[in-house]
Formats: sequence, C-alpha cells, structure tokens
Amino acid sequence: MHPALGIDHGDARIGIAATDPVGIMAHPVETIDVRKTDAIERIAALCDSRGIQTLVVGIPYRLDGSEGTSAEKVRRFAKKLAARLPELPLEFIDESYTTISAAEKLHDAGRNAKKQKAVIDQAAAVEILNLWLETLA
Repeated sequence: MHPALGIDHGDARIGIAATDPVGIMAHPVETIDVRKTDAIERIAALCDSRGIQTLVVGIPYRLDGSEGTSAEKVRRFAKKLAARLPELPLEFIDESYTTISAAEKLHDAGRNAKKQKAVIDQAAAVEILNLWLETLA
C-alpha cells in the first residue's frame, strides 16, 4: 500500500482526500475553489508534500453505465493532471452516489450538508478513495 489522493471533480469546487502515509485510511484534505486557485498546480503541490504515489479520480457514470458530458469534463481535467504529473499513475473509479452517500453521512453526524458544500466535496473525495481502497482488498 502507498499514499493516494482522491479527487472529486466539480465545475466550481474540487474535493480532495488522501490516504494516510501507508495508504490504509482515507481522510478529507481540502476543497479547491477552481475560480480562485489553479487546481492542477494545487494538486501537484499536495502530491509533492504528501508523497502521493497514485491519483484516484471519481468519474460520474450515468445510470445505464454510459458516460455523459460530466464524465467528459472529468476526463479532460484528468488528462491535464496526468500531463502535469506524468510520474503518477491515475486511476478512475465510479463515483456514482458518492456525493449522496457523503451528504447522508454528514447528516447522520448532525451536520447540515446544504450549508457545507465544501465539506461535502471533501467527504465525496473520501468516498471515492474508500471505493478504490476496497478494489485493492
């Protein structure tokens, strides 16, 4: 196992989660406001500071399993990310329902999800990373 970074890509915000240094548990890191921050460079800096060895990007599939315009946006972003960080393997994981699941978990923890969009993005990134970790088990 090794450190990985989970990415929940959105038009306005990108949720980031990371595993612990040995790659066992996922935790929220931050939410990048794409209007204020160069997301690719911020992710590169996080990878460098955390010794990340794998990028895990959530990709939104439609209910029928096909990819729509949202998936195309994610793939374009991932292509730029891979060009900036060619030494890191980049993996996609189906992110269907991760935001819903994250919002439900926050609600169960007594937090108002609607008021905490940035927290939801991070929590969705944790869900993405956890799904990926399950594929390794």
